[in-house]
Amino acid sequence: MGKYANQYFEHVEAMLQQVKESQMAKIEEAADAFVQSIKNGGTLYAFGASHAGIIAEEMFYRTGGLALINPIFNPTLMLNTKPVTLTSQVERVEGFGKVMFDSVNAKKGDTILIHSVSGRNAAAIDMALAAKEAGVTVIALTNMTYSSQVTSRHTSGKKLYEIADIVIDNQGDFEDAAIQVEGMEQKTGPTSTVTGAVIANAIVIETVEKLIKSGFIPPVFHSANVDGGDEFNKRIINEYKDRITYI
Repeated sequence: MGKYANQYFEHVEAMLQQVKESQMAKIEEAADAFVQSIKNGGTLYAFGASHAGIIAEEMFYRTGGLALINPIFNPTLMLNTKPVTLTSQVERVEGFGKVMFDSVNAKKGDTILIHSVSGRNAAAIDMALAAKEAGVTVIALTNMTYSSQVTSRHTSGKKLYEIADIVIDNQGDFEDAAIQVEGMEQKTGPTSTVTGAVIANAIVIETVEKLIKSGFIPPVFHSANVDGGDEFNKRIINEYKDRITYI
């Protein structure tokens, strides 16, 4: 393995250890919010713009995932948008985040996880503000090193971490990229997708454990590629159809 690729592996391993040592209490707090919403008849949401939206994709309709996690997507913020630079422009449009949030009819007692590495753009901030106003618990997954060094692009002057009820720091570097290759000014090797996916799945695992301990069997998907998987998943979807928005 090359020198810098090896550095990247080591850096990600160190970051995950930092997350484990410093953020587990917040991860557990997020899981408690998920549990409370599920047991009280509510549902869960996940949002991120552009690459941050990969974590929302990671969390829904997949093997081992909670059926009650509903992604909030919009085509102009997805990476298959052309030109892809449109995603960067649209996530700065103030008011759009509220429009997206209002479209899912989330209610008091629900919980939303919003992933934004910088935490400075209007889409995530508006969505967090709208969620708070609706009585929805807001979990922010962000990069505090990055977010604390940039200004808000929202007229409120706030960043995502200043609005959320629960803040989880992905322990990332400024700008997210981590590896300085000699001869290059710009770092390479972003880490937020790796750490974000681990954090998101840790929240799900904690949620499942807490629900089981309370005597509640959580709706967790099987793989659709094993015998009986389709039938099992269909039963879950039918049982919880009033709390699932992505079907």
